[in-house]
Amino acid sequence: MFGSILASFMITVTIVALLQTHLPRITSAIGLYMAYLPKTIGNILFLVLFVCIFLFCFFLFMRGIVRNMRTLADGLMSIAGGDLDYRVPLSRHDELGEVARNINFMAERLKSMMDRERQIETSKMELITNVSHDLRTPLTSMIGYLNLLQQDDYRDLNEHKRYIRNAFNKSQQLKKLIDDLFEYTRLTSGSVRLARTPIDVGGLLEQIVTEFEPIAGEHGLRVKETREPGPAVANVDAEKLVRAIDNLLMNALKFSNKPGVIAVRLTASDGRIVIAVENWGKPVTKEQEQLLFERFYKAEPSRNDSDIAPGAGLGLSIARNIVELHGGRIGLRHRNGHFTFFIELPSEDLQNVRNDSFGNVCYDDNDDTHR
Repeated sequence: MFGSILASFMITVTIVALLQTHLPRITSAIGLYMAYLPKTIGNILFLVLFVCIFLFCFFLFMRGIVRNMRTLADGLMSIAGGDLDYRVPLSRHDELGEVARNINFMAERLKSMMDRERQIETSKMELITNVSHDLRTPLTSMIGYLNLLQQDDYRDLNEHKRYIRNAFNKSQQLKKLIDDLFEYTRLTSGSVRLARTPIDVGGLLEQIVTEFEPIAGEHGLRVKETREPGPAVANVDAEKLVRAIDNLLMNALKFSNKPGVIAVRLTASDGRIVIAVENWGKPVTKEQEQLLFERFYKAEPSRNDSDIAPGAGLGLSIARNIVELHGGRIGLRHRNGHFTFFIELPSEDLQNVRNDSFGNVCYDDNDDTHR
């Protein structure tokens, strides 16, 4: 026990000695700590404040981004739901703004495609309706005449012949309608390949007019052809060009004042060949002018002074497609009942054409184009 007390005493003495030895240092360290304590606390508080401000700003920034992303998501959902008129209301100039502009562009393209599809579907329905009506009219007449013949319901041989003649004319009209529809479908489908060859347009036009004059004469019309001297050579599909010119002449035949004159003019200058067909008839409005080259558009019956059966309203539309396939232009100038339909085609340089590679083109008018 005495040993334990002695050991404890020795330890205490040692500790006291050590404290006496190092007390100045301990006191100095405590003083320094107490001196720097306020500055350390200030640094800590500043750091905490900085972190809080940073977190607050980061929250505000992220909230704006999240809100814009939600706007983008809502826009995509609206467009995906079929609302193609919706546009994302973002006008930013960063990546999100670029995404918004791309979404709006996509919606615009989708809307255009959908509108185009609707127009095609509407055109198909109009096509079916118009074709059904135009085919039904002559077909019904044919059935009526043939039914009378089948039942021997006629007074004499002359009436019998008249029924046969009328049924034949209606069948020709039906064939013309089907041919026009088939030709229009081919021209607009992109499947037509032009058999181009350099031809003398003047010689071709003279041949067309020569064959057209007797038909015009039957309806009280005279055809006057004028052309400038000199060559007028074009690299065209002769058969298609004949169809286009023929349609312009038939249009003039139907809607000219009788008696009257149909003027056909040919000019060539500045690398262009212009074929013009002029006639005088009842005036049309500006709105009607815009529709004359549209398919299935038919003029008012009161404008047709001839006894020619009305067509399907495809003649001028077919002519336009043919001319445009040749890289040309077709149009109308109208003033107070004076109509000038013109076809403008690029001419061929004679230096690039062999002397034996072109000439007057003979064609077979076997498709009842004039009838």
